[in-house]
Amino acid sequence: MFGKIGVSELILILAIALVIFGPSKLPEVGKSIGKAIKEFKSHANKVTEDLQVDSDVQEKK
Repeated sequence: MFGKIGVSELILILAIALVIFGPSKLPEVGKSIGKAIKEFKSHANKVTEDLQVDSDVQEKK
């Protein structure tokens, strides 16, 4: 996903985030983004497992 983003691009993104959110809210924003990514991955894995179970059930029929 981040294979094409280099160090200079990350520094630019962090500088923009620092200007937009300010230094005091930046840890909160990072924490919220981390939680959102964790929940997204959890739900994506759950959907994948459900699809595998459904395909296994259809193969047995």
